[in-house]
Formats: sequence, C-alpha cells, structure tokens
Amino acid sequence: MSAWTRAEVGVLVRAVSNAPSVHDTMPWILETREHRADLYENVERSLPHHDPTGRDRLISCGAALANLRLAVRSLGWRFDVTLYPERRGDLVARLTTTARQPATETELASYWSMFRRRSYRKPFLPDPVTEAEIVGVVSAAAGDGVRLRRVERDECRALATLLCYAADVLRADKGYQRELDAWTRRYARYIGGSDGHRGARPRDTLPWAGLVSTDTRLPDVPTLARRLAEETLFVVVSDTDTPVDHVRAGEAMQRAWLAAVSDGLAGAVLTQALHLSEVRSGMVDRLGLAGYPQVLLRIGRPEAVIKARQRDVRERLHAPTH
Repeated sequence: MSAWTRAEVGVLVRAVSNAPSVHDTMPWILETREHRADLYENVERSLPHHDPTGRDRLISCGAALANLRLAVRSLGWRFDVTLYPERRGDLVARLTTTARQPATETELASYWSMFRRRSYRKPFLPDPVTEAEIVGVVSAAAGDGVRLRRVERDECRALATLLCYAADVLRADKGYQRELDAWTRRYARYIGGSDGHRGARPRDTLPWAGLVSTDTRLPDVPTLARRLAEETLFVVVSDTDTPVDHVRAGEAMQRAWLAAVSDGLAGAVLTQALHLSEVRSGMVDRLGLAGYPQVLLRIGRPEAVIKARQRDVRERLHAPTH
C-alpha cells in the first residue's frame, strides 16, 4: 500500500488543527508514516489549574481523533483505529488505512462542518431545536462506553445551582485566573485580535457556556435555571473514567457537535465546572446520571451564519511524511 501523498498529509493536518481544544492549546502531535497516522498527547501543553488531571487534554485529543477519522474517510480510505496501541503513554491513537472506499454523504457533511464549527457563547435564537435534530445529534455521539444524555427542563434548577457554585469558585481562584489570562491573551496576540469569543475575555459571557473570568457577569440561580430551560443541553457520559474514556468522550462530543453544525445549528461546550469534584459528583446525584459526566454541550440556532476560521498550524503540528 502506498504512503500518504503530500496533499493527503495536508488534508489530515488541516482537519486535526480544526478540532476544539481547551483554551485552544491544541495538546496533540500528529505524525504520518506510510499508510499510518499516529496521534500523540502533547503533555507540554498542560494547564495545571484548569486541567489538573489532564482529562480535558485527552478530551481534546479525542476531538482531534474524530476529525482525523473524517479526514481519512474524505480521502476515500477505510481504516482501523487502536487507542493506546503501545506502552508509550503519550501515543493516544494509531490509525492505519486498510482499503479504498468512497465516503458517504453523511461523512462528507460532517467533514466539511468541522471548518464551520466554532464555540457559540451567545444566547441562541428562540426557535427550538427539533426532535429530529436532537435524535441526529444523540445518534452521532453514541460510541463504545459513551453516550449523550439530554438535560431535561425539570433538572435545570439543580444544574444551575451547581454551575453557579462552580462559577463562584473559579472566579475566586487566583491561580486559575492567572492561567486563563495567560492563555487567552496569548491567543489574542496570535490571531492579532479577538473574534468575539476567543482572545479577549468577554464581559458578558455566560458562565455555563464560556470562560469564567474575574469580570464575568454571574446570574443568580433562578435566572440561570430559566436560561438553561430555554436551551437544548446534553451531558457526555461515560461508563467508566479511564484515559480511554476521556478520549472517547472527546470523540463523542465532536461527532455530536459536527452533526449539529451539519443541521445548521451551533454549539458550545463546558468542562471547567466538572473539574470540581463536588460539582461532578453533584451532577451524578442530582441528574441521576448512570456514569461519569465528561462534557456539557449546548446546541441551538445561532443569530448568524458561522464562518470558518483560518488557522496557521505552523509549529503546532508535526507531520513527517517518511
């Protein structure tokens, strides 16, 4: 079987670079050899205050793996994927092509959606998400040991209580705030400004859908509960809580997000609150979750069409072609 062409490597690199990651750290390294692509966890892009266990880093790697799968399918390849194929702990996944097979329309739609996906942290339009759209998003997320669980309206008060508590804790955490400030300012310098949801820290960002900074406006519990009840919210839940589960949760999150974008919807995720053990266990108890919550996902109808962002991936990914 022939090696990747230079053009194919470019497709893979571009796809992986468009995956969402915590604070846009892109904590992965992509290497291509012959008919194989290896995705490594880049532990140097750690966030000790935001992500002390590295769970978000692996969720980010899972999202990158979901994009990598779609990119390979868009090129007309079938493949096998193995998670943690070697004893080397930073090799998260190995993808090996097996045969030629044209991509399906659904796969191509998800592939192109990755370039329109971005975090949407504003209130959605009042037009409700349809049941058919919800079914499509939930179905897209389903995988080995992971699933998307919808948050019901009568659960929003309990969720609001937990998220308001988390927002208060994070806003008062000086180490977390220094780390948040360093990464967001770094990204603002990198892109030469702010696109309205990254870079500069928005003052009106809602704490359940964005970054909780010292000047974030925090609603009270009843107000937040009302806002949550107006949204379509999901929790990515895993059966167990191992590194493999974290990678799979990232894949499930990204598949669901891309399915939503394919339907003309927008979304945003939240993980910060789940790093507080009391919040995570509180979600299990109060929402009756049968597993471990990994990510909160909100979807809805955006105010305007979301345009794809162009990213410079130099010095971010390494993709040798030998």
